[in-house]
Formats: sequence, structure tokens, C-alpha cells
Amino acid sequence: MATKPTQTTAKKQNGKALVIVESPTKQKTISKILGPSYIVRSSFGHVRDLPSKEIGVDEKHDFKPTYVVSGKPRVITELKDALKKTDSVYLATDPDREGEAIAWHLLELFKLKPESTKRIFFHEITPTAVKDSFSHARGIDYNLVDAQQARRVLDRLVGYKLSPLLWRKITPGLSAGRVQSVAVRLLTERAKEIADFKQEAYWTLQAKLQKPQAKPDFTARIIKWEGKNIEQTTTYKLFAEDYKVKTTVFKDNESLAPVNSILRAGPLVVEKVEKKEVKQKSKPPFITSSMQQDAYNKIGFSSQKTMMAAQTLYEGVEIGGETIGLITYMRTDSFNVSQQLRDQTNKFIKEKYGPEFAPSVPPVYKGKVKGAQEAHESIHPTDVYRTPQSIKQYLSADQYKLYELIWLRFVASQMSDAVFNTVSADISANGADKCLLRANGRTVKFNGYLSVYRDEQDEDSDDDKEDAILPQMEKGDSLKLLDIITKDHKTAPPPNYNEASLIKTLEKNGIGRPSTYAPTIKTIIDRKYAEKQAKTNKLVATELGITVTEQLKQFFQDIMDLSYTAGVEEKLDDIAEGDKKWVSVIKEFYDGFAKDLDNASKNMKKPAPTVAEGEKCPLCGAPMLIKRSKYGEYLSCSRYPECKGKKNLGGAAVPPPQPTNEVCDKCGAPMVIRTGRRGKFMACSAYPACKNTYSIDEEGHKIVSTGPLDSGRKCEKCGKPLVLRHSAKGSFLGCSGYPKCRNIVTVTPEEIEEIKKKNGVK
Repeated sequence: MATKPTQTTAKKQNGKALVIVESPTKQKTISKILGPSYIVRSSFGHVRDLPSKEIGVDEKHDFKPTYVVSGKPRVITELKDALKKTDSVYLATDPDREGEAIAWHLLELFKLKPESTKRIFFHEITPTAVKDSFSHARGIDYNLVDAQQARRVLDRLVGYKLSPLLWRKITPGLSAGRVQSVAVRLLTERAKEIADFKQEAYWTLQAKLQKPQAKPDFTARIIKWEGKNIEQTTTYKLFAEDYKVKTTVFKDNESLAPVNSILRAGPLVVEKVEKKEVKQKSKPPFITSSMQQDAYNKIGFSSQKTMMAAQTLYEGVEIGGETIGLITYMRTDSFNVSQQLRDQTNKFIKEKYGPEFAPSVPPVYKGKVKGAQEAHESIHPTDVYRTPQSIKQYLSADQYKLYELIWLRFVASQMSDAVFNTVSADISANGADKCLLRANGRTVKFNGYLSVYRDEQDEDSDDDKEDAILPQMEKGDSLKLLDIITKDHKTAPPPNYNEASLIKTLEKNGIGRPSTYAPTIKTIIDRKYAEKQAKTNKLVATELGITVTEQLKQFFQDIMDLSYTAGVEEKLDDIAEGDKKWVSVIKEFYDGFAKDLDNASKNMKKPAPTVAEGEKCPLCGAPMLIKRSKYGEYLSCSRYPECKGKKNLGGAAVPPPQPTNEVCDKCGAPMVIRTGRRGKFMACSAYPACKNTYSIDEEGHKIVSTGPLDSGRKCEKCGKPLVLRHSAKGSFLGCSGYPKCRNIVTVTPEEIEEIKKKNGVK
């Protein structure tokens, strides 16, 4: 679209400079940092977007998007007023593609002059970072804008073209998306992989041994029998990854009988002792995906909850009268850490833990994530001296848990390696060619980063990393058998995904980007394509998710393919780097997609309803079918439309319409009482020709809405009248200036009656 702009420095002119951010919390924090010389305003997110009720993309003219102003008239007015008072504008939206796009939309909407409008960004909201950003002000990076625009156009084309197809072919209310559909496929494929898995029984054997006149006793496991390795590994080629299952050659207890005999007969002799010093490195600082995974595994946060807490930590928390951004930007795929913070952390570690815990050269981690943007920072504290405990009183419980996790992981990433002394002893029974066992021991020589943070593999050691202590042994030592421990096992199928493992798989395969993981999981659950199991919180595909996935797999093989979807993400990265034009990328995608869409429109068959076993129609006794509506699944009589019997899927029959004495005031037909998903209501019997409805009270009487009633009170925020409104949760006073003013005031039953009386309402 445009060449990459060179960096320039914008100078503040005679009046105040306007700084526009996208968040009101960010506005508050930055206002305090910059002081009265700057006007800071928030755009409250996007000021322009594609229209909500139409596709807004012209496929015939280079996929030109049509943008409409977001429904924020008060915000737009405030920004226009602020622009009149300034000589220069700084667009300080988030440091990612979406932030760059918001900045561009502001430039376009308000017709800002490029020479007096500059883009600034920072990875942390601290006085130093914010003030320093002005010295690196630049123009809009149109490559980043084009990459974000291409993503929006792609997702709009897929969503607005596929969703209506699913409505027609499966059931109303469905949606499809470029990333969400692949995520659901991961769940459906996993369900098949679990169902197809064939369990296998196997046995393991350990010997409890003793070296005479030496302590402690220890165990050794059999590793070879009659010269062959007893461990067997089977690799299953799953849809998204390989799954390795370990077994042994011993398939039943009887097959261990010869081993038992050999061990009891002896002799048991040490064949080899190997001692080593092993170093273990810490993991790098968090990026978005690893933060979401560890927050799920360690503190039980969903991905959405993690991002909400991280947002507040990034935008600023009031500490001792000062609003401070506590962590760097939380949507990132880079492991970068500034040299300044590495040096500060190295100094802190020496002071807090000792010089030996601080490496001579602070570690630098290289990104291995597909499409990682190395200009970004990892997620870490803005000041390592701001320890979790020192600011706990200023944080909510969720903020504290997440900040502590981020702080500990980061400090550990900058510490010295952990060092272990390991020992491995091979022990023969009746000669090494007949039976060979191995004992492993490991002791910590130096804790290093483990003093601060332990990964899951550090906490759940396997047999080869067991923190056991072995007696001093030499080659040729004779050992005594104390006991033989045999255990039966069964191979386990690959586990269902949870939020953490699904995010890990999406990232590993290059599906989506940091900003998309949490929204994707929320969407597939909200759309009822997936659900969380009650006790385990594992994500499993629903019948609806499986049905939609199977249809999409058949007709849209490209967008349901992992490598293809990852390839699209890589092309979006190429656009951001200026290596590809966004229109050509969209055209390449759309040419194949349009053909698939046409084929699906003609040939996709609506799935036949499933017969509900044991369910009979409450009206005629015929079998019931499981059908779907936009509200979910329900049971319907197989004789429909001759019989209109229905039942909720839970089992309760939907009662037939009950006659009333009311007449429809729109068409004159009798009114009836029906039962819907929200309870009973009054509806016209001529439905669907007439869709007139009324709420009813507990006695079945029609409730006629009177509209908002003037309370006689003024809004404390804007001065407009407060009116009595009603919602499903009860009555309340709301500002008549809604939606510009959203002030709400609670009201007592006595006040409600008084307001009704004043307005002549019974």
C-alpha cells in the first residue's frame, strides 16, 4: 500500500500536544505521567470498523473494505474538541498490528495532517518508557496496517460467507471462522483418536536392593532381558502431533516369572557406575501463549481471565498515590528483554540471592515461535525491585497471583542454571546378557533458578530423573535382593485438550497469533462447539461441533487444514514485513475459497436428525428426533408437521399453547400463553404470520409496557433526568442520556411505587 515510513521526531508546537490512546485506564495512567503539557484522550478501542450487518468487503474491486464509524458519538465529539486545541497529535495505541490499525483509523477519520501527526508506542507504561517514546516518534507503518486489514478482511470473508451456509445446511445461529474452525477440528479429531485408541496391558518390574554395610537401600528397574531392551515405544501419528506410548515386552504377570527366578537366584553384581554433573536451564520469560499455559496449570486461570488480569497490570495500578504499569505489553510472541532490565535484574539477583545465582552474562533467549516479532518485548515486570509481596496490598487477588507468576518466571529466567549430581548404576543378574537393571540417583548440587521457579517437569520427575540417593558403589560390588516389586499398567489414550494444551498446539502449528488464542477459545465455547468437562475442565467437542467440523472438512479442505491455515498466517507476517501486497494475498485465498463455497452451496446435505432412543412424543407416542435450533438441541416428534409435540432435551415436555381471553391488538387473533427458554409469555396464535408478544405476571396477566417513567431526579454525572427502567434482574433508575451516559442508580420498592403513582401508572 505504501512504503515503510522512516523514523522522524515530531516536535511539540505552540499549543498543547494531544496524545490519543485506546483505553480509558491507559489514558488515566499516561495523563499522570505526562502532566498538564499534554492532553490525553482515549478512543475507547476502534473508532472505525467493518459494518456489523453487512459484509463490507467488495470482492469485485480488490476487496476494498468499507469502514463505518463505531457507535461512539460522545467519544468522537470529545476527540474532535480536543483536536481543535492542539498543534500536534501523537497516536499512542498498543505496540502491535491492531494498535497500528487503530492509529491509522484515527488518522483517516479525523483527516489528520501527517506532518503534525506522529505514531509513538511503548512496551510498558512507565514514566521512562512513555517519555522516551516521543524521541522515537514516526509515521504510520502502513505494512502493519495492511497486515491487520488483511486479517480483518480474510476473517470477514470466511465468517460472512460460511456462516449463512451453515445456517441453511445445518441450523440457524451457527458461525465459522478461519482460526476457530481449525481449533474445533483439533477437538473433534482428538475425540476420534481417543475412541480409536486400543488399550494395551503391560507389566514393569523393580528390584529393591541393598549394598551390604552401606546405606541407603534403593530400587533398580529392569532395562534388558536376554540381551534385548525391555522397553517398547509406539508412535501414533495423530492429526496435530505425534503421541508416544511406552510399554514393555512383559504383557502379563506370568511372563515375569523367569525374571523373578533369575533375580532371586542371583548373583547381583554392579557392572558399571557413571557419575555426571548435569546443568538445567530455566525457561525463557513469558510470551502470551506460555503465560496463558502456566496461568492455567499453576493458578487455575482461564486464558480469558489471564488476559483480563494482565491488561490491568499493563495499563496501570495505583500504588502509593501513583499509577504504575507493572508489566510489559501482554500480547507478544518475542522473548526479548531490554539490556537495561537485564542489568537491573542481574544486580537484584546478586543482592537478594547471592552472586553465585547471577550469571556473569545475563541470558538472551531466541524466539522459536513461528512468525515471532522480535521488535517486541517478552512479558516481564517493568521494575524487578517491585516484588510481588511489596505491592500485594495494592493488588486484587487475581492481579497478585498473575503478577507473582510473571515476576517469578522472569527472575528465574535471568538466574544461573541449576546443577545436579547424577549417578547411574547398571546391575546384572546372572550375567549382563541375561538380565540387566539400572538404578538412577540425582541430588541437587546448586539450586540456581529452582530457588525461585519450578516448571512442571521439575515438579513431576520420571524414573530417570528421580531425586534418589544411591549408596557408594563400584564396579564388581555384590548386592543383596530385598524385594521384587511388579506392577501392571495399561496404556492411556492421548488426553483431551485443556485450554493450556490447546493453546500450545495452536502456537506449535502456527495457527493464530497472541491476540487470538483467548478469544478463539471463548468463541468455540460460547457457540456451543465445545464444552468444558465438569471435573477436569478438559475441552471436548459437542455433537454440534463435530457435525459442523465434518461438513467443513468435506467441502473446505484448505481452511480446515493445519498447514494451510499456518501458511496464511505466514503470509500475513510477510505483509507486515513489506514482502507481500495484501490484496494479492486475499485474492490467492479467495479464488479457491469461492470455488469451495459454490460447491458446498450446491452439494452440502443437511444432516438427518438423530432418533432419540427411548423417547416418545408426549402427544401421539411416536418416536422423537433430536433437532437443533439457534438456541440449542431439543426433541421433536418424528411425525412433524402432522404432530407438533416437543420436549426439552432434558426430558420435560414443552406444554401446548394455553388459550386466554386476550385478543391480539395487531391482527385480532386470539392470544395464547406459550413456554419459551426464558419462561412463559403471551403470544399471538397467528404466529409466525403475526409475532406480537407480551410478558405476563405470575397469574398469567398481560404486562403492558409503559416505557421509561420520569423519576423527578437528575443524573449526578450529566444532569439529565433519571428514568425508571425494567430488566430481567428488576427495576432501576437509568440516565435518560443513555447510551452516552450509562449511570445506574438502585431504587427501593417504595420508590418504584411512588414513581408509578406520579406518572399515573398502576
